[in-house]
Amino acid sequence: MFNQVALNDDQLTETGLSATGTGRILLIACGALAREILDLKAANGWDHMDLTCLPAKLHLYPEKITDEVRKAVAKHRASYDDVFVVYADCGTGGLLEAACKDLGVKVVAGPHCYSFFEGNERFASLSESEFTAFYLTDFLVRQFEAFILKPMGLDRHPELRDMYFGNYDTLVYQAQTDDPALTEKAKRAAETLGLKFERRFTGYGDLQTTLAQVSSSLG
Repeated sequence: MFNQVALNDDQLTETGLSATGTGRILLIACGALAREILDLKAANGWDHMDLTCLPAKLHLYPEKITDEVRKAVAKHRASYDDVFVVYADCGTGGLLEAACKDLGVKVVAGPHCYSFFEGNERFASLSESEFTAFYLTDFLVRQFEAFILKPMGLDRHPELRDMYFGNYDTLVYQAQTDDPALTEKAKRAAETLGLKFERRFTGYGDLQTTLAQVSSSLG
C-alpha cells in the first residue's frame, strides 16, 4: 500500500497533486481520489501510470470542473502517450463527458464517486430505495468539517441541520479501507447530522476495475 503519510488532505482539497513527470499514461483525477489511486498503482505495479489531481474543493463548485479538466489535459497531454480522466459526471450535467469526447480522452463511467465505489450497476439498483441516504467516502469522512459542516454553515448554525438534512434518514459510509478510526469518525458525523449510521466496505469498486482496464489497454 502506498505510504499515505506524505499526502495531506488539506493540500489535496485546496491545491491538488502535481504530476511526477514519469510514466506513459497520465491520470487526471479529483484530489479526493489521490490516496486510492496511489494505493492501486503501488499494489499493482502500475509504474507506467502517472497521477495529477485537481483540487478536491471543485466538488463544491461542479460548474468549474469541466474547464479545469480541459486546462489540465491541454497542459499535460504532450508529455504523455495517453491521458485518462478519473472523474465521473460529478454534477457537471454531462458537460465533462462531452468535453472529454471532444478532447479525445476517456473518462470514468458513472454519475459520481459514490456510484463507482459501490459499483455502478449495484448503485443503480439501490438508488430507487436509497434516495434518503447521504453518502460519505474515506476522504469525505476525513474532510467532513471542510466539505460538509463549514460550507453549509453547520459549524456556526447547527439549527440549519433540518433544512439541509431533513429529507435524509441514513448516513452510508462507503469504506475504501478497513480503518476503525475512520469508522468512528463516520459514526460521529452521522450523530452530528442526526442520521442513522450504516457502514459498507466497498473497497475500490469500479475504480479498481477501470484503472486495470486503462493500464492494460493503454499501457
